[in-house]
Amino acid sequence: MERNALRYLVDALLYAQMMAVAAVGLLLAFVIPRGPGRDKIFLGLHRHDWIDIHLVLSLLLLAAVAVHLWFNRRWIVRVSRRLFDHRWPQALALLSCAWIGLLLIAWLIAWL
Repeated sequence: MERNALRYLVDALLYAQMMAVAAVGLLLAFVIPRGPGRDKIFLGLHRHDWIDIHLVLSLLLLAAVAVHLWFNRRWIVRVSRRLFDHRWPQALALLSCAWIGLLLIAWLIAWL
């Protein structure tokens, strides 16, 4: 398969995956009721089943993002060199690890 066609396929799958994650997230937030004692079934699936679907879709989305970043790594390095000069490796490492810090902060807030 030609490289541009493969990139297009990955980007189209990435978009579809984002829309699926968003759709299930909106279902969980606004359509499927929460709390005890309520009917939590939608399209024959329980709320917990929808949460499992949301998790699997999110993990597939992360995989698609990783493939997308891999295909665009040369562009990322070129732009990083232009923006951060000789410190571009440190800048990319910091940006790559920033999400871990955000997750830890969110976990601490939820835990407290």
